[in-house]
Formats: sequence, C-alpha cells, structure tokens
Amino acid sequence: MTETRFPTRHVLPSVMMRSGTSKGLFVHRKHLPQDQTEWGPVLLSVMGSQQGDQKQLDGVGGGTSTTSKVAIVSKSTRHDADVEYTFVQVAVGKGQADFSGNCGNMACGVGPFALDEGLVHTVPGQTSLDVRVFNTNTQRLLVETIEVGPDGRFNEFGHFRIGGVKSEGSEIKVAFVEPAGSMTGKLLPTGNAQDTIAVSSLPALGQFSVQASLVDAANPFVFVDSSSLPPVYHLLGPEAPETLEVIEAIRQEAAVLYGLAKDAAAASLVRGTPKIAVLSPSVGSSADLRTIRVQSFSMGKPHPSLQLTGGVCLGAAVCTEGTIANQLAAETDMVTPPGTPPRELKVDDIGESAGVSKCRVNIKHSSGEMEVLVRTRKDDAGETEIEKVSVSRTARRLFEGNAYYSTEAFA
Repeated sequence: MTETRFPTRHVLPSVMMRSGTSKGLFVHRKHLPQDQTEWGPVLLSVMGSQQGDQKQLDGVGGGTSTTSKVAIVSKSTRHDADVEYTFVQVAVGKGQADFSGNCGNMACGVGPFALDEGLVHTVPGQTSLDVRVFNTNTQRLLVETIEVGPDGRFNEFGHFRIGGVKSEGSEIKVAFVEPAGSMTGKLLPTGNAQDTIAVSSLPALGQFSVQASLVDAANPFVFVDSSSLPPVYHLLGPEAPETLEVIEAIRQEAAVLYGLAKDAAAASLVRGTPKIAVLSPSVGSSADLRTIRVQSFSMGKPHPSLQLTGGVCLGAAVCTEGTIANQLAAETDMVTPPGTPPRELKVDDIGESAGVSKCRVNIKHSSGEMEVLVRTRKDDAGETEIEKVSVSRTARRLFEGNAYYSTEAFA
C-alpha cells in the first residue's frame, strides 16, 4: 500500500501595496530562502501562477501583469544605499518568474515599506525622508523622497494625483540616478539613435520593417515609430491578437539587436525584457515642455497606462538627440509641409547651467499623463549623458499578514 504524501503548507509574511499604477507583494528578503534560485517556486505559489492559472485563483495575484508583482527588500550594506530591492515579475497564465528588469512603480513603494518596517528611521518631528534604494536587477540607485507622518511612519495621505489611479495621495518623488545602461551598459546599445528592425516571422504579413530606437535607461525599451508599423496595427488597434503578434515579433527581433538574446526563439522565453512601446506625436510642445504619446505593452498585452521605468526611459530618449522620441516630441509644436525633415530637440536650449541641461517631458498614455524631469550633461566627446530622471508617484499600504504556499505536489 502506497502511503499518501501530503505537501507542507508554508507561511510568507508579506505586505500588499498599491505602488504607483501597480499592485503587488512586498517581502523581507530574510523571509525567503537564502539561495535566490529557490525564490521562483515560492513566489509562483504565493501569487497563484504555480499551475499556470490565468486568473491566479489559488494565490494573491490579480490576474494581470500590473497586479502580479513582488518586491523583495532588505537593509543594504552598501555605503551609498539604505536598502536593497529585487523586483520579480510573476507571469500570468505561465509558471514563470522573471528577474531580468526593474519595475519603477513597485520601486516607489520601497521607501514607504522600508520606513514602516523599520529598515530606515526618522527623528521626532521629521516630515520628509530621503531613502536611497539600490535595485539589484539593474544595479542602479534610486533616491525616494517620502512624507513622514506625526507617528514617524509613511504618510500616504495627500492631494497628489497620477494617471491611472483615481485616489489622491502624498507625493513620492523618485529620482533614478544615472539610469543609462541598466542591462547593456549603454544608453544606445546599438550605437545608433535609430535602427531599422526587419521582421519575417509572420507569414500572413510577409517581411516588413519598422523604425525604432533602442534605449536602455532604467530598463531597456524598444520605442517604435507608429507611422512605420504595418496597417494591421492601425486597423485593428493595440488589443487585437494580430496586433499583439506584430508587437511581440518586433520585440523579439529587437532583443537580438540589443544583445539580450541570441535569436528570436530565445527572446520569446523572456517576455519582461526588453520592453516595447509605440510612439506617436502629441500636441502642446513648447520650448520648456516636450509632449509625446505612447502605447506601451507588458508581458504580451497592452499596458493600461505606462511603466514608470518606461516614463524614465522615454524621457531620456526624448532628451537624446536623433532618437525617434526626440524627433516626434520636437514635431508636435509646429505645422510643417509634407516632406519637411523632423526638427530635433536640442536639450541645451532648455539648460540651467553650462554643461548641464534640464528637459521636461509630458507623456500622454491611455490612462492619463506622466511628467518627467530629465537632467543631462555632455561628456568630453560631446555625447549626451543622462545624469538623473525624476518622476512622482503615490502608494498605499493595503494589508499585511501571512501568505500561504506550498512548493510540493500532492501525491
């Protein structure tokens, strides 16, 4: 007689937060296995993706890419950081956990979590706090300025609003310090401000090419000029299955150009990076504010707003001469005859001092707007360097307690 083997139920102390336009679990690193390679099965079970469930019914995930995220936080031993944070994107409908990139929206909740959990401290009467956060995925530093309440905890209440969230909250200022080259070591990994990406993997469309800028700041992104996309995109819209096939095929080819995958087949196995977004002109650009419209995609689906790292990367792209974003943002403030070459945005025209420039960018997305402030400087060779990109978010602590999971099968 075979003895029935029962799985062991484990407990994971955690906090659920709405962080920016994302929602996910915040976990102390000490509550996970010491070996990071063992985190995947734990988080898949906790979020409800262990069996590839599209609805994540057996976990706390929300069934979408923006609500199936985990932030793992610990005190830092680095001299330049207070805490360290690792982001994990748990796939929906697949038993996959992606550690390859950062999530800016989840990152903005790290400061509040760190304060409330006693990882950083304030003094009596302090009303704001700078929290230095080191993201282990991209090896980059963020500085978050958060409000402190009379009780010394994070004050989430205020009147600041962000696109994609109906409630108000206190403003969390997030500065991405020297974000360029998060995964590739370069702002423009191919060495070009623009590249032509050829796609031949979709027999129904034949071979086609699109114009794109591959920009790596906070996360690697593929920014595609909407006017170069095949007609199916414009006829059916971003949510159509045929459109999503086109977008994913472009993303896979771009991953090869990036050097992040050896071929398109390998790129298809890592949906989180590079990320992809479609750009088009907007209206309202002026000498001190550039505007652009974006439709971003996440894990093979249209993003309901825009990834925060997408805002950082797009802001950097707008302020980098020659990129598609730079040209589209410069086009929006004037009417020109057909065939007129696009005017590039000269960031030095918006400068604050010799060698350092500020560029304000208003990004319009499907749920509202995001404003980004980019500080750039010129290196000795005259090339643009991204010194810092700042954005603002809100966050809210939703609940705290224990999540239950099992990494074993019932037999």
